[in-house]
Amino acid sequence: MERSFVKTWFLAMRPKTLWAAISPVLVGTSMAYGDGFSNMWIFMVTLLCAIAIQIGTNFANDYYDYIKGADTEERKGPTRATQAGWVTPQTMKRAFLFTFAVAFLCGLYLAWYGGLYILLIGIVSIICGVIYTGGPYPLGYNGLGDIFVLIFFGPVAVGGTYYLQSMEISTEHILCGFALGALATAIIIVNNLRDIETDRKVGKRTLAVRFGKLFTFIEYILCFIIAFSLPVYLYLTGAKGVAILYTLLPIPLAIMLVIKIMRLQGTKLNPVLGQTALLLLLYSLCFSMSWIYS
Repeated sequence: MERSFVKTWFLAMRPKTLWAAISPVLVGTSMAYGDGFSNMWIFMVTLLCAIAIQIGTNFANDYYDYIKGADTEERKGPTRATQAGWVTPQTMKRAFLFTFAVAFLCGLYLAWYGGLYILLIGIVSIICGVIYTGGPYPLGYNGLGDIFVLIFFGPVAVGGTYYLQSMEISTEHILCGFALGALATAIIIVNNLRDIETDRKVGKRTLAVRFGKLFTFIEYILCFIIAFSLPVYLYLTGAKGVAILYTLLPIPLAIMLVIKIMRLQGTKLNPVLGQTALLLLLYSLCFSMSWIYS
């Protein structure tokens, strides 16, 4: 059955992963709003830029994983557009170049508004989006994907968003970014655990492949510990009021996901990936509201 143009590209965007781009912008903006700063136009441009970088990265991954032979018929994750033949490799390459061009144009406006540091963040983010699976030393193939996600979807994205809203930044705001980065990393961990056998066959040396399942379980749990320890730290140090503890509301979902990831394997982990993305969204919403009202 032939897929429609819209459905093909919607699935190629990997919509479940977009929360990793949206959440840090939401949190950074909410933190700025709670601290007395607000610029809705900059928020919308920042959000568009973040989503474009995420989609461009997904398109680039789709292209390079196919070219490198990582996406085969043995793939256990959702079907990739290039692998399935829905889109030719040349079309997918043009798609990620166009999407990154959109991100770059948005970034130029943000750089004009926020200065040189914002420009550098944007350029490095786009480059890393390409070399995550492309180039002579792809990050995702050499165990560096988790670190990239932790940093760029955490303190860089949250801190950069806050700075664009307020034109100032502090260690506290950077620290809060690590909570978002940790949960975004948890999404990648589920992906890598699911694909551990097929990745090993094609020489994709993720941390899961390098160190095994036990390490991957511990890494996943550690991501949750980092995220849910942050609001407790903010409360105990007096940085925020008791309302910040409402961020802990998604803990039952986190516990359920830890149990699932230790029991399931292969294609059965696909729902866990989406549920981990949902946890990131819920955490972001709870943290944002808690910061504003604490």
